[in-house]
Amino acid sequence: MNKFISLSGGSLRARRRYFKNNSIFVQKANSSVITEASTPSASSSSNPIQAESNPSKNISSQTKYTHFGFDTVPENSKEKLVGSVFSNVATKYDIMNDAMSGGIHRLWKDHFIRKMAPLPGTKLLDVAGGTGMPWSLYWDIAERFLNYELQKYNDSKSTVHMVDINPDMLNEGKKRFSNSIWEKNDQINFSVGNAEDLSFIPDNSFDVYTIAFGIRNCTHIENVVKEAHRVLKKGGCFMCLEFSKVHNPIISEIYDVFSFKLIPEIGNIIANDRDSYKYLVESIRNFPDQETFAKIIRNAGFFVSSPGYENLTFGVASIHTGYKL
Repeated sequence: MNKFISLSGGSLRARRRYFKNNSIFVQKANSSVITEASTPSASSSSNPIQAESNPSKNISSQTKYTHFGFDTVPENSKEKLVGSVFSNVATKYDIMNDAMSGGIHRLWKDHFIRKMAPLPGTKLLDVAGGTGMPWSLYWDIAERFLNYELQKYNDSKSTVHMVDINPDMLNEGKKRFSNSIWEKNDQINFSVGNAEDLSFIPDNSFDVYTIAFGIRNCTHIENVVKEAHRVLKKGGCFMCLEFSKVHNPIISEIYDVFSFKLIPEIGNIIANDRDSYKYLVESIRNFPDQETFAKIIRNAGFFVSSPGYENLTFGVASIHTGYKL
């Protein structure tokens, strides 16, 4: 689908930085040719999104595009743009989840762990692991998992490997686990890595793979699921918790008003960052619906029992589950 790259005033700060420091490429309607619209001066070294030294060398008629919120950008720019967003919100990420879900994400995650029902000695790979919640008894998926194993089985052998592409997000997680019982027991470790390419992790390594509220920010979600299948042991479980599609028209209308009107303003108030929150809302609307994502999981080789997902809170979020046979 041919689209123009949006340059409207509502663009993200990260997006404005990218367009300021890179040539802007516009795909003409009914044409596969990508033309250079302008070539601004080079960026300063402090800019988190650096321009290529010679962008024109990377242009071809085969340039692929993807969505970044409601805008269309070159695929090779999305990772930097998303990275900038999450660097901006890293210290406020948990407040963001409270704002976007009305605090219900805590209950969703508790249910997610109960549904997982891990056994003693489980090896968990938690991708896009987030930062944790400093004011809560449990921190995100990793600590909920470890706490479940400790309370139910008095188990100190289960382990979590947390992977996140964003060092700022991962560092927040490290701070939260610092001096915890799990760190002292050597039950948790951290790696910077891309969910689409986990080549540093061997095949058939983990019992459970989780990704919560992270996969929608990836450029190629099919590659993420395929990598999950590769690193899981036979019999291993893939579990994804993600914002999803509300099909009830009345609830959907209320949800849209809350999402597009209130959440960006909340982001502006609590983090002085309206644009990043606006992107996060738009990224939810661009994520495949429940049936489409379940099909992607099946196509990656997982066994998925019908329908393949469990809706939470009218479909505001869903848990998707697949097994490697």
